[in-house]
Amino acid sequence: MANRRVLVKRRKAIQNIRKITRTMQLIATARFQAAFGRATASRPYVERLAELVADLADSMPPDAFPGFGRALLAPLNGVVVGAHDGEPDHDAFRGLRSIGYALGQRGRAARDWRALAGNGVLIEGAEGVVVAVCHLRRHRVRVVEGQTVSVGDLIGECGNSGNSTEPHVHVQAMTGRDPKTAGAEPVSFRGRLPRNGEVVRIP
Repeated sequence: MANRRVLVKRRKAIQNIRKITRTMQLIATARFQAAFGRATASRPYVERLAELVADLADSMPPDAFPGFGRALLAPLNGVVVGAHDGEPDHDAFRGLRSIGYALGQRGRAARDWRALAGNGVLIEGAEGVVVAVCHLRRHRVRVVEGQTVSVGDLIGECGNSGNSTEPHVHVQAMTGRDPKTAGAEPVSFRGRLPRNGEVVRIP
């Protein structure tokens, strides 16, 4: 029975790696095409090729992204049951480098949950539901454990800490405070799930 569980976990891990690799390949291909279109406008072939290689292999500082440093507000009323700060905001990985970074996710997950979440805040709301807000900017977490927050209160800034290829915010709802043992809770905005590309505005 134990061996079967191990095999199932291995199959799932392999499937996840394949999915991540395929996604990164598609991203890299799209960026390659975009970079080639920009480069072929008016420059000699050698310069165009050099720009293509740089665009696919280079990294960018996190502050080059418009979301980096944007204010993050509490998504629910509750009590802060966890707040972690101090993890660095690393460069954003693009193109081929993002594929290599994504393939290293399993190793980061094995080290510690914070290696994935980076700087983050856990807020416990009604009925014990806990919402995690992750990848916050270093030294910009504005709440402490035990603090009561309301929807719209400032809790930090968007960063690029933890398991992140470029600045973004990861939000998840859980059944408990420990991400290793908690189950997932469904999340909705005004009672429904938004479509891809839809902007959700909460008053």
